[in-house]
Amino acid sequence: MAEKVLVTGGAGYIGSHCVVELIEAGYQPVVVDNYSNAVRGEGNVAESIRRIEKILNTSIEFHELDLLDRPGLEALFKKHSFSAVMHFAGLKAVGESVEQPLRYYRVNLTASMNLLEVMQAHKVHNLVFSSSATVYGDPQHLPIDEQHPVGACTNPYGKTKYFIEEMIKDHCKAEKVAVGRRPFLNVFGNDYETVDGTGVRDYIHVVDLAKGHIAALKKLKDNCGCKVYNLGTGKGYSVLQMVKAMEKASGKEINYKNAPRREGDIASCYADPRLAEKELGWKAAFDLERMCKWAARHDLVNPALKILINYSVTKH
Repeated sequence: MAEKVLVTGGAGYIGSHCVVELIEAGYQPVVVDNYSNAVRGEGNVAESIRRIEKILNTSIEFHELDLLDRPGLEALFKKHSFSAVMHFAGLKAVGESVEQPLRYYRVNLTASMNLLEVMQAHKVHNLVFSSSATVYGDPQHLPIDEQHPVGACTNPYGKTKYFIEEMIKDHCKAEKVAVGRRPFLNVFGNDYETVDGTGVRDYIHVVDLAKGHIAALKKLKDNCGCKVYNLGTGKGYSVLQMVKAMEKASGKEINYKNAPRREGDIASCYADPRLAEKELGWKAAFDLERMCKWAARHDLVNPALKILINYSVTKH
């Protein structure tokens, strides 16, 4: 019988791709989401989950659930015997977190605390937490490895991720926990000390990211304790380099405009993924050119992606 894995925030972009990889790997995902980063579909099931069901010709158990709803979470754990949890749920916008810090602390920290306590009560010890490169703050060195100091966060969103990591570490003596980190990609501003003035990030394909989380899940079988893996390509590209690569792949000019940098953003951030490659057997398969070709190809059949490409940057 397939192992059941609870996926919180599983209707979102990264979470839903992890649902696909879980199914492909032989797991049975149970998805919860409160639609804060997802679209409601037919039958009160997230549109992303409906698409996965259609593509893979399968059915996926989905529940509309906010992790702040402690009784609802308890009921779900009483209904299912989960072997592990993959935790993606939470508010995630850097700029918004600067404007609404208390909301971010309340939602992200309380939700994660509820999850950890309910897991403990039901003796579910395996957790893969999708953290963020924001926990590193402004990097002291690049690329960022797992030994880089954490906690010097430049925005409330990053602080919530850091505090959750600390909760997990403090709880880890009696648990088996893996923590996966990923760089953030939404960058504004053209006055950074970089090659062209725009922010530099480690752009990783969502499928590579999903496969990395599944690799971390499998690692839990080794009773690995609390482990941190940085998932990335190991290369940093500026926003303008990304725009030019996308123009080349799509054969279209992308309109863009330089906007002021947001409070809390940093100039450069990219990962050193060698530990994940060594211990998880994971390595990003998509380079920048292949990622852009993939996005351009899907642009032809996915209008939503076209909007993302055309309006994430606008030309002056």
